[in-house]
Amino acid sequence: MTTLNVGDLAPEFELPADNGETIRLSDFRGKRVVLYFYPKDDTPGCTTQACGFRDAYPQIEEQNAVVIGVSPDSVASHQKFKTKFDLPFLLVADEQHSLAEAYGVWGEKSMYGKKYMGVTRSHFIIDENGYLIDVQGKISPADSVSGALKLLIK
Repeated sequence: MTTLNVGDLAPEFELPADNGETIRLSDFRGKRVVLYFYPKDDTPGCTTQACGFRDAYPQIEEQNAVVIGVSPDSVASHQKFKTKFDLPFLLVADEQHSLAEAYGVWGEKSMYGKKYMGVTRSHFIIDENGYLIDVQGKISPADSVSGALKLLIK
């Protein structure tokens, strides 16, 4: 599994987003990017994290930054989730989990004794030139939002 560290060049991607467009990380050069990975649309923890980023979005934008959420859900699922919670940022469909693998957040998980493959909740903050300035794996929904804000605002 890939392990990324602060200072590494962030892996590029080209994936469909909820707005119907294909987006690339390089589309956001010149801005900082909070790229966060979450397991599934419209589940309690994922909703907490998404709504936290939604509520903090004005502060994030003030710091020349954008948020991009990533999960293995489909574009259609992302569109419903985004509409339901009025999310102001892009959600990317990583259905083949290639982006999650590139960032080292796809792996074996366990729930109620059952093992399965899935996304580990995490976030990465990428600077204006495409380099990682924060790497947070296995993070709680609330800590993801507060940690990202703290780094962006300092």
